[in-house]
Amino acid sequence: MTAPRHPRPTVPRAVPGRPRPRAVPGRPRPAPSPAGRRPRRPAPARTDLHRKATPMPLAPAPEHFAPGPHDPDDLRLASRNLNGHYPWLDPAVPVPYGHLLAASAELGRSPETVAARLTDLGYENVQRCEGPLPAAVSPEDAALLKTVTSYSSTWLDVTEPVSLRQTVASAVRENRGPAEIARRLTALGYRYRPDHPPLPETPGPRDVLLIRTGTRGDGEWLEQGDTAHPAHVLSTAAELRCSPYTAARRLLALGIRLPYVPDPSDDLLLGHTVDAHDGHHPSRTASAPGHVLAVARETGRRPGEIAARLRELGCAAPEAELPDAPGPEDFVLLSRNLDGHAPWLPVNTVVGLRLEHVLRASLATGLSPAETVARLAGFGHWLHESARLPGKADERDVALLATTDRSYKDEFLPEHVLRSAGLTGRSPAEVAERLRALGHRVSDAVEYPREKAVLRG
Repeated sequence: MTAPRHPRPTVPRAVPGRPRPRAVPGRPRPAPSPAGRRPRRPAPARTDLHRKATPMPLAPAPEHFAPGPHDPDDLRLASRNLNGHYPWLDPAVPVPYGHLLAASAELGRSPETVAARLTDLGYENVQRCEGPLPAAVSPEDAALLKTVTSYSSTWLDVTEPVSLRQTVASAVRENRGPAEIARRLTALGYRYRPDHPPLPETPGPRDVLLIRTGTRGDGEWLEQGDTAHPAHVLSTAAELRCSPYTAARRLLALGIRLPYVPDPSDDLLLGHTVDAHDGHHPSRTASAPGHVLAVARETGRRPGEIAARLRELGCAAPEAELPDAPGPEDFVLLSRNLDGHAPWLPVNTVVGLRLEHVLRASLATGLSPAETVARLAGFGHWLHESARLPGKADERDVALLATTDRSYKDEFLPEHVLRSAGLTGRSPAEVAERLRALGHRVSDAVEYPREKAVLRG
């Protein structure tokens, strides 16, 4: 028979800033240690896992891996960052040509002298250019030797032709023309493709974004001789807030091909004016039938000719055959504000015309709603099949439809009905009935009250 186990004695702990708690009656205190402190638990026995591991001996450094401390210039020459500190160049790896030129500019010595000193230090494989080494390298030229990738910066490879991205990025950074950068890199021993066209002499702060075609990761970049898509010209011009004609001319100057010949009148066709720097894509304006007819009236060109040029420029053009001599009422019908001027009503290929515009146009021109729809259909506009045209336009219907942005593909929920009722002062039941009469789908999940709503504001 084993002896009964006694519970472990519990001693209240003291909290700093508070009086020491008293012992709980009935619970014995542990016997004090000879030193007046509670005895600590014995430490667990140390095993092989607890023993400190013996450090592994480091592999011997390659011969002449780092120069001696007697010459500070040698330390700078042998360091990767040309600062005389770790990390050092590896003798087993060829010394990059960019390091050779940068060291020449840093130490103020000729590249030939620097290459000879690197050989004396044990770096026998020093990369060189195809022709003779330059006589000297200036600190300004040394700034051109690093790549311009978005992630890590490395030395520019002398064995590959210099890319257009490298040239224009360096030109933007130095505020110089791309042609000057190309001449300086060529003098340093770098090369371009034999068939590359001449680069512009003037600086172009937009050049880097002009030749970028991909937005993911490091991007995709146009090279000299590549053909840019017309849509790239339009999107880049909108992003850079410049005219499409200016963007196209600069791309041609950089050696990028285009499937069309830019013309100064393209900006007018695309709806770009001197003050149009809102960053919107030109296709949003140029694809409207009213815009094409307005440009044809201003330039004396046929609408079909303008639509064909817009497609050539990569912009969506009206599919319908536009008349050569539209009437004054046509410009009123095709304008958003029904004043015969821009902004023009775009063709909605998803939900069609808004019935609100049809009724407003009917009131402005005196045509019936059916005649208005028929006239707009001749320009490529269409009305949804669920729409029910009233025999005569009513201002109350216009005010009702102006309170919502729901299309014929959407359902009017109770909150939409209540909002329109509150904005028009009509009862929710009357609003729901009128929306159904105009062809809209209205939810019947609730019974709409007949009491008129209080006008907001």
